[in-house]
Amino acid sequence: MASGGANYRNGTQRNSLKGTTTATDRQLSMNSNPSKAALKNKSLSSVGASSGLRKSSPGSLGGGTAKDDAGVPGRVRVAVRLRPRNAEESVADADFADCVELQPEFKRLKLRKNNWDTDTYEFDEVLTEFASQKRVYEVVAKPVVESVLDGYNGTVMAYGQTGTGKTYTLGRLGEEDTADRGIIVRAMEDILADVSLESDSVSVSYLQLYMESLQDLLDPTNDNISIVEDPKSGDVSLPGATLVEIRDQQSFLELLQLGEAHRYAANTRLNTESSRSHALLMVHVKRSVKGRELAHSSQNGNSTNMAKSLRPTLVRKGKLVVVDLAGSERIDKSGSEGHTLEEAKSINLSLSALGKCINALAENSAHVPVRDSKLTRLLRDSFGGTARTSLVITIGPSPRHRGETTSTIMFGQRAMKVENMLKLKEEFDYKSLARKLDIQLDKLIMEHERKQKAFEEEIERITTDTQNQISEAERNYADAMEKERLKYQKDYMESIKKLEEKWMMNQHKLGERKDQMASTAEEVAELQKLLSKETSLRKAAEEEVNNLKSQLAQLKMSEASANSEILKLRKMLEDEAYRKEKLEGEISMLQTQLLQLSFEADETRRRLDRGGPGKVLGGLDSLISQVRPQVNDSVNEEKASIANLFEQVGLQKILSLLEAEDADVRIHAVKVVANLAAEESNQQKIVEAGGLTSLLLLLGSSEDEMIHRVAAGAIANLAMNETNQELILSEGGIRLLSITAANAEDPQTLRMVAGAIANLCGNDKLQNKLRDEGGIKALLGMVKCGHPDVLAQVARGIANFAKCESRASAQGSKTGRSLLIEDGALPWIVQNANNDASPIRRHIELAVCHLAQHEVNAKDMITGGALWELVRISQDCSREDIRTLAHRTLTSSPTFLAELRRLRIDY
Repeated sequence: MASGGANYRNGTQRNSLKGTTTATDRQLSMNSNPSKAALKNKSLSSVGASSGLRKSSPGSLGGGTAKDDAGVPGRVRVAVRLRPRNAEESVADADFADCVELQPEFKRLKLRKNNWDTDTYEFDEVLTEFASQKRVYEVVAKPVVESVLDGYNGTVMAYGQTGTGKTYTLGRLGEEDTADRGIIVRAMEDILADVSLESDSVSVSYLQLYMESLQDLLDPTNDNISIVEDPKSGDVSLPGATLVEIRDQQSFLELLQLGEAHRYAANTRLNTESSRSHALLMVHVKRSVKGRELAHSSQNGNSTNMAKSLRPTLVRKGKLVVVDLAGSERIDKSGSEGHTLEEAKSINLSLSALGKCINALAENSAHVPVRDSKLTRLLRDSFGGTARTSLVITIGPSPRHRGETTSTIMFGQRAMKVENMLKLKEEFDYKSLARKLDIQLDKLIMEHERKQKAFEEEIERITTDTQNQISEAERNYADAMEKERLKYQKDYMESIKKLEEKWMMNQHKLGERKDQMASTAEEVAELQKLLSKETSLRKAAEEEVNNLKSQLAQLKMSEASANSEILKLRKMLEDEAYRKEKLEGEISMLQTQLLQLSFEADETRRRLDRGGPGKVLGGLDSLISQVRPQVNDSVNEEKASIANLFEQVGLQKILSLLEAEDADVRIHAVKVVANLAAEESNQQKIVEAGGLTSLLLLLGSSEDEMIHRVAAGAIANLAMNETNQELILSEGGIRLLSITAANAEDPQTLRMVAGAIANLCGNDKLQNKLRDEGGIKALLGMVKCGHPDVLAQVARGIANFAKCESRASAQGSKTGRSLLIEDGALPWIVQNANNDASPIRRHIELAVCHLAQHEVNAKDMITGGALWELVRISQDCSREDIRTLAHRTLTSSPTFLAELRRLRIDY
């Protein structure tokens, strides 16, 4: 921050952020008339030239009016920031070039349509993947912060696809590295540095817009805040939101951490910590302007002090709104389903409403649909209103997301056309003046009464003392000398007696001290012996630890070589199993078609018994003529598909075969149903036709291992739907799956059963019922099989269950220890947290992180050894998102931090 100027801090003048504002405004104003904003045979000539956004006329401060109602025009400033490739993109897109090319020196961005054609766009600022957080803040947010300090409203907003770095740009706290601090932290640092806490005030509200419900992140119980609009001025206010006054940076950081803990997030394919709500941080800055009062008093030198004190203080009110929009996402790429899918729909709808408003403003449309969404109502002052707005759009380099990148760029281009009318927010503080006068009047009255009373008491005291002194002098004059002599003699005798007593006490204390010194010397000698013994034991322990470390390193090397051989053999076995399953499927398909032919033949025989031979024979010939081409086609075209069989035979007839007396028929029928259930389009039809109920009955009544395996696989496919999950539990599906798991010996059967239970573990509503019916214990009972595929499904189920518990704890709907810990899952989790198989290890690492997020589980995790695994995950995990989650969980838990300090481990 530059020094010198005319802003106030602690009552003294110093320069505000204006020293750097001019240069920054010039940087953003260079493209005020971007005639080449899109070289795709289009231009943004409608943007027009824009004057500097820090214009505040000197006349508005020197005259008698509070503000200039006309305002200062200024368009929305847009900067684009490119995120570097992440680990997944570095592997998946290794053979492909980035879909964008940045030219920061020209403030241009090139978007590759293909290998030979590109589109070029211009922005107010182009930030490469190497741009620092400080650079982003200075070019995007710092001018807006300066305007807020001068009494204007300001908005800083981040827009882009999920996982492109919006929250990193805005809300990074920089706890590990101060250079990583985001725009929110740096903005508050500049605001607190420029205001005087004696005369100014800074207050904060932190909100989230979740599923079109405006919620208070500082008070989670306040989850339905109303939006109030002033019919005259159009200003938007939130009277129900919590407003906290900020006095220092540390309290602000704690406030941000509290708010972030209440934000909704979910794990998707594109982002493990995907924000599911729009976050809005509102900073209200109220400043007292003393410069005008000083200038006015210097022009009227003959004014009295009382007249000066009667002038009201000029107050400027600025509001900074920082908006962290939830990322737009495509459902087919993010893999959202169930409640996460509903969240994604709500996010996309609100962003679509915002895009419609931007389009209407950019095209100067007569109607702007601001009431289509609560998000657009909250941002009506930011786009086309009176606020100074700066937008940063975040994009990724991956060519797989070219469509989302193009949509984000075009949103920024349209936003650059939006023109705002900046207005200074200042008024006279008459209430403060009235309070000062009342306080001054009370002080004067109290001072007058105090002085009057003191004067009267002093007069009375002097009169009384004078009279007493005269009478005392007369009464004591005769015997004064005699009393004085007796007094001196008495004092002399008492002094001699006191000196003798002190001498005796000193002699007694001296003897006691000698005894104490002798006992202390013996204790010191004993402590020295114990210290030397402990030192020798510590050295021996250190040598033993070093020996164990060397042995452990050798074991790990041999274990790594053995694991590589095992993986090769496992791959060969999987290939063989896949070919076997494919052949079995083709055989079952042919058997099913033959079974259908036999059913049709039986039906023909029954008609033959009832009707004439000639007519029935003709029907039989017709049936055979219809079936024979199907059989020939299945042979020539390598067997008909399950979908054709479904259309030809009918679902009801296939389901009726599940109750056939012939075991082979039942096996073939359940395989057909399992293959149909693998297609999502068939699942609802199977459930409506009673297929799920039939599968559960077959699972409980049959003793055939193959039927158990295939039926469990079909139930696992149907359990991927949330409605089907509730139906499975209501019909005792967990109990049947648990019995099947207890009696099964085939690893593939156990894998299917574990997969079905793992899908049920991901439902927030069924946690307690699933546990009560033995679902968790059934999962833990299957680990004795030891097969990697079974263990992977068990780990996935535990991870899903722990994630649901963590979400319920964060929302306040669950208290107490984890049900997983109560059912004894923690020892197995700790044992397999570093499993060689990547799928098992990844799910277990996620489960450990989710369990650790609930503070009530901390003591059990420390006792069970999970703390060490959490520390290892935060340092050695191959996935960066899981490492970050583990580190944030460790640093936010007081219990874990206390244990690490107790063990003298620096973290």
